[in-house]
Amino acid sequence: MLRAVLRSVFRDRHRFLLPAMAVLIGVACVSGSLLYTQSLARGAARLQHASRPDVSVEVRPDGSGTAEGTAAPDEALRHRLSALSGVTAARGTLRGRAFLVGRDGSLVGPPSAATGVNFVPRGHGPDPRYPMTRGRGPHGPGEVAVDRWSARRAGYRVGDRVRVVVAGEVRSARLTGTFTVYDPATADGGTVLAFDEPTARALFAPAPGRYASVTLTAAPGTSASALAERVTRALPRGLEAVTRARLDAEAAEAPDRRKLGTLLLFAGIALFVSAFLVSNTFTMLGTVRARELALLRAVGASRRRVLGTVLAEAAVVGAAAAVAGYALGVGVATLLADLFPAAAGPASTAPLDVLSPLPLLTALCVGVGFTAAAAYLPALRASAVAPVAALRTSVPDPAVSLRRRNRIGSAVTAAGALLLIAGQGELGALCVATSVLLTGLILLTPQAARAATRVLRAPARRLAGMSGTLALANVCRNPRRTAGTAGALTVCLALVSAVTVGLSSLSATAGREAEAAMPTDLRITAVDFAEINARTAAKVARLPHVAAAGSVREVGLRLREGSDVWAAVVDPEAVGPGRLADLTVHTGDLADLPRGIAVTRDLAAEHGWRLGDRLTGRRLSDAGAPAGPVLEREIVAVYDGPESLGPALLPESAVTGKGAPSVEVTSVLVRAEAGRTAAAKEEIRRALRNPALLVEDRVDAVRNAGQGFGALRSVLYAMLSVTAVVAALGVANTMSMAVFERTREIGLLRVVGLDRAGVRSLLWVESVVVSALGAGSGILAGVAAGVAAVAGQSGAVVSVPWMSLSALLVGAGVVGVLAALGPGARAVAVPVTRAIAGEVG
Repeated sequence: MLRAVLRSVFRDRHRFLLPAMAVLIGVACVSGSLLYTQSLARGAARLQHASRPDVSVEVRPDGSGTAEGTAAPDEALRHRLSALSGVTAARGTLRGRAFLVGRDGSLVGPPSAATGVNFVPRGHGPDPRYPMTRGRGPHGPGEVAVDRWSARRAGYRVGDRVRVVVAGEVRSARLTGTFTVYDPATADGGTVLAFDEPTARALFAPAPGRYASVTLTAAPGTSASALAERVTRALPRGLEAVTRARLDAEAAEAPDRRKLGTLLLFAGIALFVSAFLVSNTFTMLGTVRARELALLRAVGASRRRVLGTVLAEAAVVGAAAAVAGYALGVGVATLLADLFPAAAGPASTAPLDVLSPLPLLTALCVGVGFTAAAAYLPALRASAVAPVAALRTSVPDPAVSLRRRNRIGSAVTAAGALLLIAGQGELGALCVATSVLLTGLILLTPQAARAATRVLRAPARRLAGMSGTLALANVCRNPRRTAGTAGALTVCLALVSAVTVGLSSLSATAGREAEAAMPTDLRITAVDFAEINARTAAKVARLPHVAAAGSVREVGLRLREGSDVWAAVVDPEAVGPGRLADLTVHTGDLADLPRGIAVTRDLAAEHGWRLGDRLTGRRLSDAGAPAGPVLEREIVAVYDGPESLGPALLPESAVTGKGAPSVEVTSVLVRAEAGRTAAAKEEIRRALRNPALLVEDRVDAVRNAGQGFGALRSVLYAMLSVTAVVAALGVANTMSMAVFERTREIGLLRVVGLDRAGVRSLLWVESVVVSALGAGSGILAGVAAGVAAVAGQSGAVVSVPWMSLSALLVGAGVVGVLAALGPGARAVAVPVTRAIAGEVG
């Protein structure tokens, strides 16, 4: 049996080539994703170990309390821990955001990986975490040391004056030295800036006199676990002692989970699309080899034997594709590492372990198991060929009614549509609903093909003559094959269309929100992960062409009855009549805001509040839990205004402690003098000289909000393009197999006068129609899924980019033309005499 299977696969190798390529692509995506994420995990663990070589045990908050109630280690605790037996050193760790400004005035590296740390030399010697390569460590607030990779990128040398952005301010400091560091920040292409201990404490301490964590170095002969147990007994409530092994394990798990899930999701989609190609191939082979299979039955082979033979062929094809796919997967993993490299500093990936058991076994199981599963139904149908069919000169396709299929398809499509409506806004429900809808549309494809051919018959005859008429007849000749071929494109275009609608809607929603958040001429915001200094508004207000400027903060309140209210914290003077924004006061007076709270008319109506009512509650922490003292405010005004100044207003005094405000500034609103908006914008930029701050007018805000999704769109389209390649292979495979099936038919057409160009036109029209059917169903399902996902989100704008979707439909037609080029060339290359004799391939 094995020899027969191998002989059959080798004989029909040209027919198995394209489905094997589809499986190969899916296996390569799966194995490449696993290899890459394993490399990430090993690299992260290695980086964690190298970044803090002096750590045996870390003391950190256990996260059991609220933001203000969570314990944090202080200097007194560090001294106590350093005196424990088995401890040779105890170091307080401080870490925060600090940005390095390049010579060109832009930030060096991505803002998400800009880090500031405390430089702690051991005695008067070096800092073991940040060994200097040139110069010395920083002493005093006017000095800073920078990791050597960032200094090299920015073109700085020891002794240069550099600009850094920290705590929302631009500072000038002297670069005293460069150091080597192995840190997640530099692995992500960011920067590490080291400040002396007092400066770092003032900038990054979670609270006065506190550290983010305390790390301990064990004495020789003391194990980390034993030291952790000893330290735990000395810790106050709210802190925990974590061993080095646990820290390394956490680091190894952190970077790969979400990324692995995303990569495997798209690999699974590619495999799912490949299933249509594999199933279609074995279905068509079953038709071509019907007499051969019937002859096996006639000489005594059982249905089980025929079924096993076909499945064995599928397993052989899958095994060959798995081996080649794994080899390609190594290249995919290398490509991923190149596409997402460390922009500077040590790489965050370890060398690929190409002989790792998990990717190897996964590739083999996916290749063999998936191909066999996709071929099972065609193999089952092939095993049902009657032995008497071996006596016939040909085995025509049985004419099976489509009524049952159409009824089921209509019911499934209707169920999918209802599920989409019911599951708006719920991702899991939408995924199920979209799958059901796609299944229904694929079941209805044969009926859609018949309807399309009736509509296209006259245009096809005018454009392609008799070739067009014959092509449309061929589309309907085997409607199930047409559905199987179009199904791959349906799934692919559904995904692309859903992503297109979703991203277009997100962009439109962001633009509308950005416009609504601009109640004044100009707005100052920070780039992601940066902050605005509390003194920025006062500095801007003094500029010549600025009429008014004020900071806006955001704070949540948990009221006594249990509801939450979000308020904009403002300077009462800034929101007065004729100042920052035009607020319509219905009752009360905003001049009384310093002693109370103002609420919008909608919020007051929602809660039944009236002027003079008193609201009592506590502020919400970043974790969403009530924290801090009780706040009691009287409603002094009911107003209407822009979203950025609502649904309530609080004065700055309500959230101000003894020192600086305890709530970060989210934006600074600026009103320019009449007709001087552009001049005021340039003045602000020159005055601040802070690349971590964005100064926007209304046009800038809308444009920047829409551009924020460009990178995400590129990544998603790049991943989905893999499924498009597989879908195109499916169309090409079907047309190629159709040429082999219809060799005699094509020869007869040549005899009665159809020239070579006519044969090519016939195949082109057929391929384009099949591609358009699949694309049309996919775009319909994708638009429905995208609209349902967006419509379920409160305040979202539904935007359907018809031009982009039309381009997808045209692209599907181009795929059809390209897919028919090879089969068309082979069809006209067969001599007419051989074709009439029915000599195939």
